[in-house]
Amino acid sequence: MRRTLLTLALVLALPLAAQARDNDIEKVNGAVRVEAGQQAGDVSSVNGSVHVGERAVVQKASTVNGSVELGESAQATSVETVNGSATLGAGAKISGDVSTTNGAIRLGKGADVSGKVGNVNGRINLDAAHIGRGIETTNGGIWIGANSRIEGGIVVNNVNKPSGWFSGNNRPPHVVIGPHAVVQGTLEFRREVILQVSDSAQIGPVKGATATKFSGDMPSSDD
Repeated sequence: MRRTLLTLALVLALPLAAQARDNDIEKVNGAVRVEAGQQAGDVSSVNGSVHVGERAVVQKASTVNGSVELGESAQATSVETVNGSATLGAGAKISGDVSTTNGAIRLGKGADVSGKVGNVNGRINLDAAHIGRGIETTNGGIWIGANSRIEGGIVVNNVNKPSGWFSGNNRPPHVVIGPHAVVQGTLEFRREVILQVSDSAQIGPVKGATATKFSGDMPSSDD
């Protein structure tokens, strides 16, 4: 009887396993949507956005010429866009990296990225969020909001770094580290930046820039 039940369980599991491998969602010239609370594999689009609803769970979420948006408490292994922004809702969790080429990155309150967050062009904005392996950009401003936490430091690359996506923007990026934020690791600036740090923030060593302190919720001026 036990062998019969085991055999039956294996037979029933096979279609489920096949389904798990076949639940990727791909689209060309159109948006992809995963509804709230649903699960999917890799979700991707070309010339369209990707929307992952609240509490939904997916693998990689990616698009070319479109944005990626994760709702509150949604989960993914990674997020990637080319020519589009990436937005994580409050409490969203990414076990890998979040990257864009030409697009802003926004992490909502309590969002958690275990890997790296990076782009070439576009502002990176954190609202009491966590990043496990640092931030890297070239032309993007960085706003690390109050009570955010970053391990792995910050790197702002030189604009002359070889890149097929170089935009030619030579304006110094504006980097702001807000009240009670923590940045562990080196803050390395390989080009000119404007660096403003709250007097209540904690940061690692700074290379290539001079930090200007500010008090209150935000600096007196922004980029």
